[in-house]
Amino acid sequence: MEKKKITAIKGFDQNWKCRDFQFEVGKTYKHNRPIRVCDSGFHAVEYPLDVFIHYDPANSKYAIVELSGEIDTQEQDSKIAASRIAIKEEIDIYGIAKRAVDWIISKATRVESATETRSVAINTEYQNAATNIGKHSAAISTKDRSAATNTGTRSVAANTGDWSTAANTEYRSIAANTGDWSAAINTGPQSVASSTGVESAAVNAGNHSVAVNIGYRSASINTGYQSIAINTGDESAATNSGGWSVATNTGCRSTATNTGDKSASVNTGDESVAEVSGKGSVALNVGYQGKAKASKGCAIVLCYYDNNGDLIHIRASKVGENGIKPDTCYWLNSKGEFVEANDD
Repeated sequence: MEKKKITAIKGFDQNWKCRDFQFEVGKTYKHNRPIRVCDSGFHAVEYPLDVFIHYDPANSKYAIVELSGEIDTQEQDSKIAASRIAIKEEIDIYGIAKRAVDWIISKATRVESATETRSVAINTEYQNAATNIGKHSAAISTKDRSAATNTGTRSVAANTGDWSTAANTEYRSIAANTGDWSAAINTGPQSVASSTGVESAAVNAGNHSVAVNIGYRSASINTGYQSIAINTGDESAATNSGGWSVATNTGCRSTATNTGDKSASVNTGDESVAEVSGKGSVALNVGYQGKAKASKGCAIVLCYYDNNGDLIHIRASKVGENGIKPDTCYWLNSKGEFVEANDD
């Protein structure tokens, strides 16, 4: 057992509960029984992406916590059990991704060309590439027309250059790209593909994973189970075909599409479309003049705003009720009535 303070990430259900224990942000809790990982004590993970193993992104909330008192760890992942936990602040998916990048780089040893465990390949030259195949490692490229490629477990491919690519295909890893006209591609389970560049794409096909894109005219695509595709860019698309997952889009004139069962398609952009086709899913659009479309066994939620931007009506309906037909696009009129609409 160790006695120190550790900053970690903890997952909760939508009501801030974990194993029926009620938590609250800003509060500190103490466990008086013996501490053992997976058995007794307050649990959290030191490596941020490990939180998705225990609490899937589609149905959970997350917080930065401080563990102290008696502490127990395990070798399988970074899960920690402690006798005392302080719930510091809520953290979103994007924040978890950023902290994961920082955590891995902090563990790395910087070298020019790396294939070793816990190493870094760094390239800042024009039209060049940084390549890393080592575990617990990072490949970083910060210049134009360059590529950062990383196939190592628990690793990072980070690229901030224009016309560039960050590609990562391994387990519990991150591909992060903030360059214009660029792509962040990640096919590893429990991983994150994050791209904030204009006219760019974040593609993630891994289970328990996240594809995040906030760039203009961009796409965030995720086909993994229990995963999230998030896009806040204008004229963009967030696409997710995994079960128990979420496709979220807040950009104007954009589309959030989800074909997974028991999933949600959420769109808050003006003049946009939220669409779901998986059984038991919901298409939610709360944007101005927003539209929603759902298949049989699903539901839609829409809002109507007046010219001042004030919310006047909000209505929800299952497909097959209130005249709502399957695979048909709807919007709300000034009376709060569902009206068929074009889905373009």
